[in-house]
Amino acid sequence: MAGTVFLLGVVSLLTDVSSEMVAAVLPLYLTAELGLSLIAYGVVDGLYQGVSALVRIFGGYLNDRSNRPKWIAAAGYGVSALSRIALIPAHGFAAVTAVVTADRLGKGFRTAPRDALIADVSDPAALGRAFGVHRTLDTIGAALGPLAAFALLLAVPGGYTSVFVASFAFGVLGVAVLVLFVPDRRTGGGGAGLPLRRLFTELAGPRLRRPLIAVGVLGLLTVGDGFLYLSLQHRDDFAARWFPLMYVGTNLVYLLLAVPVGRLADRVGRARVFLGGHVALLAVYLVAAAPSGGLWLTLLALGLLGAYYAATDGVLPALISPRVPAEARGSGIAAAQTVVVLARFAMALAFAVLWQFLGPSAALCLAAGLLTVGMVAAWRLLKGIE
Repeated sequence: MAGTVFLLGVVSLLTDVSSEMVAAVLPLYLTAELGLSLIAYGVVDGLYQGVSALVRIFGGYLNDRSNRPKWIAAAGYGVSALSRIALIPAHGFAAVTAVVTADRLGKGFRTAPRDALIADVSDPAALGRAFGVHRTLDTIGAALGPLAAFALLLAVPGGYTSVFVASFAFGVLGVAVLVLFVPDRRTGGGGAGLPLRRLFTELAGPRLRRPLIAVGVLGLLTVGDGFLYLSLQHRDDFAARWFPLMYVGTNLVYLLLAVPVGRLADRVGRARVFLGGHVALLAVYLVAAAPSGGLWLTLLALGLLGAYYAATDGVLPALISPRVPAEARGSGIAAAQTVVVLARFAMALAFAVLWQFLGPSAALCLAAGLLTVGMVAAWRLLKGIE
């Protein structure tokens, strides 16, 4: 049902306008406006990347048991929307951490039910394209969000409160579209999901074990966007008001590539495309670590990062979905996403320490070397998996 995929894409578009408005200003807001240290920012970034893992599998399992993904996802979207407005009074490290945690918990709760619904309504032979269409709409929002944040900061220098209020409004619109227009469709064939023992057997079984280990290894070597953008700004010393536009550049490339890369994954193999995305990420590290930069190198880094997301974000659920029974689809997708976000949480903390002691360039070079080794290991694990 293309209509359901489209509507879910619209929900994600509005929600991503909301979330990316905040994400585009958060690194500078926390370090320059609130004065948090780089390691403190690393903790917040790690939570932003990884805390959703705490409820991702629970959200997927609850979806499989209830067969009502719409309402489970709506609860997650609602929590995230409320967290935007809660950023206004949050000024200390503990308060900001609590708000970011709530936002990411909401994301973790909604992601697997939403992706399970997309997989359920789509042709199994065209999962890559279906997720590509959804991610395209999602990424339109991700590109518009930083543009909106940039416009607000240009009109009101230092107007972070305006950004948070506008972000909340877009989040509420996304919830409204989901509640009012997305069909309340049951998934998993209308059953009650797998018993816990059988579910754990499926998640730990040979069909999922190798891909889960592979995505975990690669996630453990993935530097968060905020650090990459801060390293580019640190090297090229451009004005803070231009910072949100880096998110726009990345998301525009992702927008252009999401559907064609999804189709490519359906044709040549999702594992191959997923690994190819990490080759692009490796190139981002090397470009960002270069001792001298300039406009063209910055644009190259943003383009490569967009290509990385196009080859991984929608391809991962398309890679995992066929490897679990329909009644455990939400849990299977959630398991893979949980592995990724937990690994990225660890990397955020580790990279903050590396930056503090080695500097951004040396830290990125070390990350590039480790990612090269990790890609070889992941290739061996994913060999023969399509």
